[in-house]
Amino acid sequence: MSSETIWPDEVFSDLDRNGPVPLYYQVASRLERAIRSSVIPAGSRLENEISIAQRLGMSRPTVRRAIQELVDKGLLVRRRGIGTQVVQGQVSRPVELTSLYDDLQSTSHEPTTRTLLHAIIPAPEEIAEQLRIAEGTDVLHLRRVRRSDGTPVAILENYLPAPFTDIAEDDLDTRGLYQVLRARGVAIRVANQAISARRAKGDEADLLGISRGGPVLTTERVVFNDAGEVVEYGIHCYRPDLYRFETTLVAK
Repeated sequence: MSSETIWPDEVFSDLDRNGPVPLYYQVASRLERAIRSSVIPAGSRLENEISIAQRLGMSRPTVRRAIQELVDKGLLVRRRGIGTQVVQGQVSRPVELTSLYDDLQSTSHEPTTRTLLHAIIPAPEEIAEQLRIAEGTDVLHLRRVRRSDGTPVAILENYLPAPFTDIAEDDLDTRGLYQVLRARGVAIRVANQAISARRAKGDEADLLGISRGGPVLTTERVVFNDAGEVVEYGIHCYRPDLYRFETTLVAK
């Protein structure tokens, strides 16, 4: 666990305790400035609220409200057992046929995976339709949380047909799904993908560390191999404050 970061005294040296601007807002704005300028670097763990309040000579509720302002902006995240931490930089991902794992590695982020579900199930009608198989056929159902430098950025839900139902959970601990498929000789060639947005539902907010009912970006993707066969159907959601898609548009 990283140690607590104690910022330089000059970060808050110009607080105006008698002016019209609320103290919580002054603390939040100066803390934001220090984070964006890397005076307090990404991944740093802040002092606890009591220590901050004592150092600044103000009440704990004032400090708590200032910190919450930055949590709401996506600059800080409260993590159980760790405390309040500066989030990593936003992940920018090109709209190409790549995996999130590959994209994180290629941009010098450290991807890690937590598997929530790894099960072989009979394909429901809507899943069978996407995979172009008969309803009730066994498929591998995966649900995972992908982290970037320790911060959760995405929930990945995937369905794979035979002959991929034998992919082991251990195979996905240190590699992305597409890496596993390519290692098995799969030539991924094309995909149909839709990008959208909605409110977080179920356990998504807790898993991503966002507010209940907060917004998430979503993708739905059907992936084909070079023989035109479906090899994977994915339904993913992402933290919008830490993730964005990029594409190049060309006039016809």
